[in-house]
Amino acid sequence: MEPVHVIAVITAKPGKRAELLEAFQANVPAVHAEDGCIEYVATVDTEGAGDLQTPFGPDSFVVVEQWASLEHLQAHAAAPHMKAYGERVKDLLAGRTIHILSPA
Repeated sequence: MEPVHVIAVITAKPGKRAELLEAFQANVPAVHAEDGCIEYVATVDTEGAGDLQTPFGPDSFVVVEQWASLEHLQAHAAAPHMKAYGERVKDLLAGRTIHILSPA
């Protein structure tokens, strides 16, 4: 089994990022308890980075994940707490992009 990395770009409806992040953070302990979860953390643009970065913007956050295998990630996506989280936040979301990556 090869580990996989996930970069998920989550975009909230305008002005809803804080509310969406609150719901995300409430779900994090359940995700951390999942078999195969190595890393699962929400990140936002670093203030003061200037020209070093291309910002995602005030309505977005990026989830950085690492899973022990693709199978673990697939189980995560199907977990009941993830389905409940999806229902809870669907009216706050403007969009999301999921990138699943393998070590080079």
